[in-house]
Amino acid sequence: MLEILTRDGRIEVEAAADAMQVSAATIRRDLDELARQQMVTRTHGGAVINAIAYDLPLRYKAARNAPEKERIADAAAGLVKAGAVVGLNGGTTTTAVARALAARPELGTEGAGPSLTVVTNALNIANELVVRRHVKLVVTGGVARPASYELTGPLATEVLTRITLDHVFIGVDAIDVRYGATAQDEGEADINRALALRAEQVVVVADSSKLGRRAFARICPVEDVHVLVTDKAAGPALTDPFAAAGVEIVRA
Repeated sequence: MLEILTRDGRIEVEAAADAMQVSAATIRRDLDELARQQMVTRTHGGAVINAIAYDLPLRYKAARNAPEKERIADAAAGLVKAGAVVGLNGGTTTTAVARALAARPELGTEGAGPSLTVVTNALNIANELVVRRHVKLVVTGGVARPASYELTGPLATEVLTRITLDHVFIGVDAIDVRYGATAQDEGEADINRALALRAEQVVVVADSSKLGRRAFARICPVEDVHVLVTDKAAGPALTDPFAAAGVEIVRA
């Protein structure tokens, strides 16, 4: 049910019962339980995702807006040149950025050593990039969060005090001109902030569903964001406030 909700944004009782071959009463009970946990809002005949950003395990987030995230990732990866040092936090969009970077042939130097350095606190991203011979991979320490595969805490942030980055690609739970880039978990926000402070260019990668919203913990103010890469569904009403604040907007 969470996979359907993250993919479609809403779920109908009768349709879900047919798809899962269970009774409508079972679906209603499960939706009531999810609503009790504040993961969904019940509607007449079903449920919708809550209006505020919330923290779902990464595997449930992956399906939501997947085509948009792939286009965002391709556009973000295009900002990177060979030899760059890139930071990536955890999340579905930054995971797509990591894959896009790994797939760019001009960044590959087979047999000639690394042509790209990636610093990440995300275990799943590290797992994918460690086999790429053209990528020098640096992984922070820290305590792993099962929901996002991110390493957080003092052990993670300490590593970042010793390095510099050309670009950092930050995936967020929400971003708003007034509140800045935000995350649901304060530990993730702390290391994301540390990544942003070490970078020459801060790039927020976020599909249009994240814009104009806020989550619990602040990563950085919008003044610290240089580029916002989003999808084409983000119209002027969503992006003009960011542009007015000096953020470069890239629609993919």
